Amino acid sequence: MKYSTMKFNVFKIALVLFALPFFSKCNKDSPNNVIPNVYVDVQININEPSSFNLQPIGGWIYYNGGSNGLLIYRANTDEFRCYDRHSTYKVSDWCQVQVNSTGFTLVDSCSGSQFSIFDGSVTKAPASIPLKQYPVVFDGTFITIRN
Repeated sequence: MKYSTMKFNVFKIALVLFALPFFSKCNKDSPNNVIPNVYVDVQININEPSSFNLQPIGGWIYYNGGSNGLLIYRANTDEFRCYDRHSTYKVSDWCQVQVNSTGFTLVDSCSGSQFSIFDGSVTKAPASIPLKQYPVVFDGTFITIRN
């Protein structure tokens, strides 16, 4: 490769790297759309009285932890889901989602955004990012939530 061609290629790469931030996608949730990463290490015995609501399918409880609290939901006999209650719309406002009266929807009372309890996806704007979800392991008695 000739020196002038190599110099031109380096120039093109530098130009692309410089211009990339100007063309990156921004949305109404940016720049504060990232839920803070916090260490989560929770173990819950579903046979304890405080976990009684987790015994039936569709049951849920609030639990301390995560960035702004946790919501643990029983999806079926062998599967649980855990969401951070920190709303993904205007994260810097520290709004917390709550289960509404139907038991199927999580609502951010600050913005009116709604999320599905089944998978954390957005069901009503203005939020556009799903709830943060933590990995859950269930051995038949203990729910372990760890990231």
